[in-house]
Amino acid sequence: MAPVPSAGPASTAPATDGSTAPAAAAPPARIDLPSASAAYLSNPPPPYPPLSRRLGEQGKVVVRVRIEADGTASAAEVRTSSGFERLDQAALQTVLRWKYVPGKRNGVPEAMWYLIPIQFVLE
Repeated sequence: MAPVPSAGPASTAPATDGSTAPAAAAPPARIDLPSASAAYLSNPPPPYPPLSRRLGEQGKVVVRVRIEADGTASAAEVRTSSGFERLDQAALQTVLRWKYVPGKRNGVPEAMWYLIPIQFVLE
C-alpha cells in the first residue's frame, strides 16, 4: 500500500483585528491553449495526395502536436487516423511546418501539446 501524504499545518495570515486567519487559496493558473487559426500566420492547408484524390480517399486526421513557446512545432503524432496512410502523413508533415500562437500559462508562453483536426474532403 502506498503511503498517503499528510496535510501540513494550515498557513495563516494576519487578520485586520490582530488574530490569525487562514490564507486565501491562490487562484488557479490561467491557461490559454495554442492556436493555428490566427489569420496572420498564413498556414497553408495540407496538400491532397494525388493518389488519394484519384482513389477517392477522404477522412479526418487528428494530429497531436507539441507547440513550443516560440510558436514552432517540435513533434507530432497521429492521434486519430483517417484510415489512409497517405492522408495521415500529409497532415503530419503539414502541421510540423505551420507556425502557431503558443499556449500561455498566466500570460507566459509555454510549450504545450495540442490536438489539431485536419479534414480531407474531395469536392
